[in-house]
Amino acid sequence: MKGRIVFILFLLTLTGFVKAESLWQKFEKSAFYQVMASGKLDDVNDELNAIAGAPAGDRDAYEGVLLMRKAGLVSKPKDKLQYFKSGRIKFQTAFMADSSNAEFRFLRLGIQEHAPKIVKYRSDINADKAYIKEHFKSLPPVVQHAIREYSKTSKVLHPEDF
Repeated sequence: MKGRIVFILFLLTLTGFVKAESLWQKFEKSAFYQVMASGKLDDVNDELNAIAGAPAGDRDAYEGVLLMRKAGLVSKPKDKLQYFKSGRIKFQTAFMADSSNAEFRFLRLGIQEHAPKIVKYRSDINADKAYIKEHFKSLPPVVQHAIREYSKTSKVLHPEDF
């Protein structure tokens, strides 16, 4: 009888551990860029949870960009402004710490291209475009792929640029 109880407790403990482990998501850039392109609020929220697995130095940049993306997906103007402002602060902090990061330049360009004029976040589009074109080949393949896909619909970046 004691053996059965111990065994059942063991199974319950193991089952709880497996569930907790499955909730832990590893950050993957390809999934991040798919979410950025999808435009679905649920996907953005899920990816915000997955950001915890991102490298520490990049986490604020990814989270900030996702929050700014989320701002464009919510309906209340107050929420739009709140998400955009908090995302901008997070992203700009990370960007200032690593302004030579071409991936950050791409992320910023994507947000700036679609940001409403009222938020006044459009001043670096041309500089970012030039920087991305210059450093494109040094980026990881997953980021290069994201840039190529983005350039198919962008008014700033064009497929022939790469």
